[in-house]
This record gives sequence, C-alpha cells and structure tokens, in this order.
Amino acid sequence: MKKPVYISSRTNPLVMRVCSLQERKYRDREGLFRFDGRKLLDEALACGRTPEYLILREDRAESILNELGGLAGDAQPAVLSESAFSKISDEKAPEGIISVSGYMKDLHFSEPGVEKLPEEIAGDEVIAVESVQDPGNLGTVIRSAAAFGIDTLIISSDCADVYNPRTLRAAMGAVFSRRIIKVPDLPGALSALAASGRRVIGAALAPRAVDLTGLEIGREDIFVIGNEGHGLSARAVAACGVLTRIPMLTGPGVESLNAAVAASVIMYERTRYR
Repeated sequence: MKKPVYISSRTNPLVMRVCSLQERKYRDREGLFRFDGRKLLDEALACGRTPEYLILREDRAESILNELGGLAGDAQPAVLSESAFSKISDEKAPEGIISVSGYMKDLHFSEPGVEKLPEEIAGDEVIAVESVQDPGNLGTVIRSAAAFGIDTLIISSDCADVYNPRTLRAAMGAVFSRRIIKVPDLPGALSALAASGRRVIGAALAPRAVDLTGLEIGREDIFVIGNEGHGLSARAVAACGVLTRIPMLTGPGVESLNAAVAASVIMYERTRYR
C-alpha cells in the first residue's frame, strides 16, 4: 500500500472529486465509483478488486490501515480531517472508510454485438432484467443472483445504475462477483439468444403465462424480469418463447410481486432443477 497523504481542507481537489461521484454523469466521466464501509471493501478485495483510493477519517485511519496490512495492494490511502470526511460521507453512521474504484469493465460493459452475445455467455446461468429503475431493487436482484448461483445478469441500459451507491449497498458486494452485461436493446438481445437455441422465459401476468411450478427448468433457460410498475415491454414479451407467472393469492392491494422479490423467487425455483 502506498504512503498515506493527509487532507484537512473540504475544498481539496480529491475531496471534491469524490463528492462528485455521487452523480452518475461524473462517475461515467471519471470511470470511477465510490462505496462506503468496511464490508464492501472486504468483498471487493476478496474478489480481487483493489480500489484506487482509500478515503479514511482521521480518527479511524491508523486502526483500519493496521487491519488491512498489505491486502489493499496499490491503493492510495488519503487520511481526511473529520470536517473534510463529513463533506463526502453520505452515511448517518460512517465507519470512517470510503473506497474509490475504477469501473469494472470486465464485468460491466455495453453489448459486444448482439450476434456475439450467445458466445459471450455460453454455459452461464443467466437472468435478464428490463427497465428496473429503482437502485434498491436492482441491487437486490444482483444479491439474489449471487445467492442462487446465477453467473450472468443481462440488464437493459435504462435500468438503475449499477454503480449507484444505493445499488451497491443493496447488492452487498455481489456486484464484485457477478458478471453484469448492459445492453442497449434488450429485446434484440433476447431474440438473438432465442435464435441460438436458448429458451427465453418472461415473467408476466398474461393469459398465455404458465405457472412457474409447472415448468421444467434447464440450465440454458433465461428468465426475464420487467419493470416495477409496467412489467415487460411488448417487444420483450414477443421475444420470449414462454411466459410464466408465480402462483399467488390476489386481492385488494395484492396484484403482483415487487420486481426484486419476483426475481428472487424465480431464481430460487430454478435451483431445484440443478
């Protein structure tokens, strides 16, 4: 680990730079994202992801650096005064550590070309997500994917930002271990996957939908989860060879499940067929 630098000013360039990473446009411009707390740092390091910067509150810096030892590799520690640290911390009870890391281009990238997608994910267990716009929901889907052994998530470009702090907190470190492919045309990608021989199954409340418990699920099957309020788009539904629904009681106030809950139920169900 590099020698720590000390920063006392709230207007220091590094402090201002880390503050700006709260907004997606600056994250995209810098190719950097931030995450708070020791747990997410430990998860990143366990997956071989070394941050570029470790931002440490002055009163916690020595103990954290001693605990990390050489685990943080070439990360640059910056020790901030309490005033400077409070400017960039968005946590009500900060642990005194914020990590800044580069975008994980090997995990998160735009579509490599629809025709190449089947080859890119050959052999992977896959779930696809369309227009899930709440960061907490997307993070929960990613966390459940890790829990239930899903290798790859394909997400539409209008989903919540994977690097949003709320997404990262909800995912609880799973973003560092799952492969996440962001595509600009999800229905087109689904059609390409169907043409390659993979069965694409959409979760939808539609007349032709069959109960999830009645499906024989294979490793190659790809389930698709839609938007929180509107479900799957018409083009996505058209790209699905099968539609399925989760059997449930309905009544006043109960029309459907939360998108993240539905995705989790589906991913759990498919584990029974491994």
